[in-house]
Amino acid sequence: MATSAPVRASRTPKIPTRLDRRYLPVLGTFVVLALMLVVGGTRYENFLTPAVVSNLFINNAHLIVLAVGMTFVILTGGIDLSVGSVLALSTVVTAALLQAGLPPAVVIPLAVGAGTVIGLAHGVMVQYFQVQPFVATLAGMFLARGLCFLIAPESIAINNASFGELASWVQIFGGWRMSSGVLIALIVVGLGFLALHFTRFGRTVYAIGGGEQSALLMGLPVARTKVLAYVVSGTCAGLGGLLFAMYSRSGYSLTGVAMELDAIAAVVIGGTLLTGGTGFVLGSVLGVLVLGLIQTIITFEGTLSSWWTKIVIGVLLLIFVALQRILTLRRT
Repeated sequence: MATSAPVRASRTPKIPTRLDRRYLPVLGTFVVLALMLVVGGTRYENFLTPAVVSNLFINNAHLIVLAVGMTFVILTGGIDLSVGSVLALSTVVTAALLQAGLPPAVVIPLAVGAGTVIGLAHGVMVQYFQVQPFVATLAGMFLARGLCFLIAPESIAINNASFGELASWVQIFGGWRMSSGVLIALIVVGLGFLALHFTRFGRTVYAIGGGEQSALLMGLPVARTKVLAYVVSGTCAGLGGLLFAMYSRSGYSLTGVAMELDAIAAVVIGGTLLTGGTGFVLGSVLGVLVLGLIQTIITFEGTLSSWWTKIVIGVLLLIFVALQRILTLRRT
């Protein structure tokens, strides 16, 4: 009796018919950014020129770096309230050491390293002493701001020639400008993207945000990863301070007041869930560009108070938080 040949299961890959919900907030951010560009280009003359778009990146290079570091922390379900104060500390350390005669090759690692040390302290407090991230980073915020005033009660101008050459480097490509700060910020974005999506460290960051107990049961290095997430945020804050010192050519103790709120707003508007587990570095960059574009539109308008920037950011933040909540409820 002949037997029929076994039917083989089809290996044809399934084509997704619906967009993954993880990408919806980022898509929303991109749509908002595109609409703002269209409205600005229609309403204002010379709005979409290479000079304006280049300045959007040049003026916000430090905030892009802060947002990248904040993305790592928020993805784990934490928060970092110290990044604005750490940025100020980095600018003050840079200016004070350059004024003392140290070369930039020595000053730059020390300025960035100050942020790394504070980030490490945050990670240890959160992971090993079980301090809430809000409280731990709030303490770091006061510590960094206090150190700023101890080092430099007044603003310190940066007159070092070598540092000035590094800060003033600008390359022009047919009307588009690329400064050293923007180049460094884009490198940080690229490294953050690769770390989150192509390394075990990045996968563990997402796993912790999705469920820390589940990540522990899977045998993932939760403790080390959480500490490293805060180290990344602190390092990015230190580097952001260096970029701001290059931008302003000074170190000032009151620099970066409430800048941590701008970084958090950019990350949330960029689609990262405050509860952790979902988000993208590139989305955070889009969030920074949205914030910068709001300020640019208000500048072009000319008749509006600069406080309208905060009002519009607040409205957008509420909208995106509500969108995240809706998506979270639908997922559960």
